Amino acid sequence: MIRETSAPLVAHRQPLWKRARARDLAAVASYVLAAFWVTYRIWLHPTWGLAANRADQAFFEWMLGHGALVATGQASPFVSGQMNAPLGINLMANTSVLGISIPLTPVTLLFGPHAAFNVFLTGGLILTAVSWYLVLSRYLLHRRLAAWIGAGFCAFAPGMISQANGHPNLVSQFLVPVLIWRTLELRKARFVVNGVLLGLVIIWQAFINLEILFMTAVGLVIFLIVAGAVRWRETRATWRPFLFGGLVAGGVALAALWYPIAILLNGPQSYSGLPLEVRDYGADLAAYVALSRESLLGSMATARDLAQNAAEENSFFGWPLLALTLVVVVALRRSAAAIGLFVVGVVFAYLSLGPVVRLHGEPTGIPSMWASLHEVPVLSSAVPTRWALAVTPVVGLLLAMGVAAAQRHAETITAPARANAFRAVAAAALLVALVPIAPTALPATKLTNTPDFVTDGTWARYTAGGRSIVFVPMPNSGINDPIRWSGATLTRMPLAGGYFLAPVGPDRIASFTSEFRPTNYFLRYVARSKKVPALSPESRANARGDLAYWNAGAVVIPQRRDTELWKKALTSLYGAPPERVGDVWLWDVAKLPG
Repeated sequence: MIRETSAPLVAHRQPLWKRARARDLAAVASYVLAAFWVTYRIWLHPTWGLAANRADQAFFEWMLGHGALVATGQASPFVSGQMNAPLGINLMANTSVLGISIPLTPVTLLFGPHAAFNVFLTGGLILTAVSWYLVLSRYLLHRRLAAWIGAGFCAFAPGMISQANGHPNLVSQFLVPVLIWRTLELRKARFVVNGVLLGLVIIWQAFINLEILFMTAVGLVIFLIVAGAVRWRETRATWRPFLFGGLVAGGVALAALWYPIAILLNGPQSYSGLPLEVRDYGADLAAYVALSRESLLGSMATARDLAQNAAEENSFFGWPLLALTLVVVVALRRSAAAIGLFVVGVVFAYLSLGPVVRLHGEPTGIPSMWASLHEVPVLSSAVPTRWALAVTPVVGLLLAMGVAAAQRHAETITAPARANAFRAVAAAALLVALVPIAPTALPATKLTNTPDFVTDGTWARYTAGGRSIVFVPMPNSGINDPIRWSGATLTRMPLAGGYFLAPVGPDRIASFTSEFRPTNYFLRYVARSKKVPALSPESRANARGDLAYWNAGAVVIPQRRDTELWKKALTSLYGAPPERVGDVWLWDVAKLPG
């Protein structure tokens, strides 16, 4: 075990390994406290959810329910017909998180997908911090204080806390430091063993989030090229085991992933690119020096108009932190690792600006790197602003390297007063940079109660033969409660409509829901106008055709403030009043006249 100070041991002190273990446990405890501080509202109130992004929380609860069925052999892992009846959804193209949902199956089965989501989100933050800490302290830096600061930033930076608003798959980055570690290990002679281990990590990360895996791979390639060029003599001595190990890792990963990737690219309900509006999600230049709404000194005012929504404030580092990062890079300019990381950070930041580089929302005229890349097949499925999220570990690593360098420099100062003064200045610089962006607790809100119709299993009467339930209003990104309710049944309750990515139109560009049918247009008109239009026989025939298309067993109106409006509208549409079944109103499709 490497000591962090050269002070001699004294007989009455604890053994070094015990003190090291105590420091490690203290580091882990601090990360646990930070994670529960960020998410405490959804733990304190079990029926609450994330206020800023209820749609994605419902989506991931649904995926956790699906994962439990996969783990128990009751569902296909890559395609599901339990949402978006009758077409279903491509789970590989919809972030199925099988790498998390399957391990969490005991939690899901015992406590439900809602509790499993809380474990996913909070546990993802904790594991990410702990993983960075272990890799930094044991492998990259061998300095616990530096590792603690760098790992804490990598897990709790503003972009990560922003993504915690409904994207637990993006904050669960605990395999990213492992990917870096195992990639660097390829330089050693045991290239077969190291290649297999790296391949296994790649496979696991692919089933958590492919976007993070892709950005990590791009970052590693850039870093290795730059650092290798700076240290060319060392590179020449290690390129062979690195190459052979990389081939082994690629072979292992491809052997397991070729079929899921084939489903992703060409399987049922696959698509050719993200929705066009999402492809334009770029980070504003001004956001890099601003503070996010979830930062200690940030607010809605500091983040307004600089990000697309509360879950995509990826680039809010604040000018003190950026200034400190530049100081670290200058101070470590002779380090190949620091130069490589700096280049990766600059490239990722440039990519994050999207197809049009903007400053406070206005085009700057600066050429965009992303403009020529966002139509490339693989890149067309990447959200440009999330390249800024990939800047977070770059900054975290540079911070950790800077702290480690400052520790080493302080140890060389022989005058205690000067050494203490240097440490005080370094600590003050860290505080000025990090305190403004310290994480705050995520806002939460009470979720709509799950109807007894769902919890007592009444829905099953109407789904025999693979029939679906049509909730009104139909589920989408704005109406997401039915998705959460289906998740509570472990996705056994099939839904018409939903919130997912699926191809629309001849170009098969993705949309966040399926193509509209006549009933969808009718429901949208009623929702917007609060009126029931006059209906023709053709309109009623189209509505019956839609029920047949969805293979609907029942049309259900849960208890809402506008229940009477929907009862009136659908009574007019179907030519018959609903029946009261428990705490919902429904039309049994089999009993509808004519």
